[in-house]
Amino acid sequence: MKLRKITINLLIASFLLCATDACAQRGFTAAEQQQISITTPGLFERSNAFTIDFSNLKDNDYSFPLPVGKAKVNNNNSMKITTKEGDAVKAMFDGKVRLSRRIDGWGNVIVIRHNNGIETVYANNAQNMVKVNQNVKAGQTIAIVGEDGGEYYCSFSIMVNGGRINPATLLGVKTHKLYKQTVLFTKKDNHVEVAVEKGRQESIFGSGYDPFENSNTFKLDLAELDEEEWSYPLPNGHVISPYGGKRNHAGVDIKTFPNDKIVAAFSGEVTLSGPHYAYGNCIVIKHGWGLETLYSHQSKNLVKVGDKVKAGDVIGLTGRTGRATTEHLHFEIHYKNQRFNPNVIFNHSTRKLQERTITFKKNGGFTTTK
Repeated sequence: MKLRKITINLLIASFLLCATDACAQRGFTAAEQQQISITTPGLFERSNAFTIDFSNLKDNDYSFPLPVGKAKVNNNNSMKITTKEGDAVKAMFDGKVRLSRRIDGWGNVIVIRHNNGIETVYANNAQNMVKVNQNVKAGQTIAIVGEDGGEYYCSFSIMVNGGRINPATLLGVKTHKLYKQTVLFTKKDNHVEVAVEKGRQESIFGSGYDPFENSNTFKLDLAELDEEEWSYPLPNGHVISPYGGKRNHAGVDIKTFPNDKIVAAFSGEVTLSGPHYAYGNCIVIKHGWGLETLYSHQSKNLVKVGDKVKAGDVIGLTGRTGRATTEHLHFEIHYKNQRFNPNVIFNHSTRKLQERTITFKKNGGFTTTK
């Protein structure tokens, strides 16, 4: 399969509006100006697949539609972004307005066809501020957010060839940040499949992310992490032995039942998988910038050294190998080769992240604030 690679440089990229320059010059057809969901002319004419590289974008090449809004992805792959009255809706990327009109059930709607081949939809607007065939820049105000049922929100979608894709594939729902990754779009019959070809969705924990490039400290606000970026290592477990104490316990022991599924707490690369002294079957995952997690006593490890895993991926089964008296998971977190209490990050009672900010120091150690 021959792939056509589209590298996003929104300041110089050509519009993928039609198969020919003439089509781009004459603008959009009547159907394109009336219908929200419609195929993009010429998008898959030369190949049944193309890629977009989101890793080299500058700050002014991308904007979240409502930067101060609170987003939630619905089951239909639309994103509801709630905010306050009068807030301005922003264009996500540079592009050209394909549709700007009122549609029953949608309110005032704008569809922008972007330079990278995708389209974005902004619905439930109180007022549209742009017209069809108008060129817009990323971050430009295109509408004023509308109200429905006493709530002010924008109904936002990302489309490829007329079909919605999950916006959480491309950006953080809570952080609003665009993931630094290369994404493959493949046409399959009447739909488009989306796959991450290069890079990690969870960029904060990716091995290529260096938060200390321009600073000696890195503040990690746990409240800003998306659900896709973390997972409690034994989702239904309870702690039977805490960190520290009289025996200077190096981690926490979490128990459910024999052969329960253990998952990766964060995304990263497996650097150890196998028997390791009193740990028994042990797994170590490197998450980048000095952070590591350790999982031990498994009855079986399901990953090998070199495997790339995402947060929530199953990596092993609970057991009692090594020095253990019952089937459980022994879980540790290390920063710069120093162990610290997993309770700094995880609330074991709720199996959620703690509500705090951790300031990591480049040369080791950290402080926390609530």
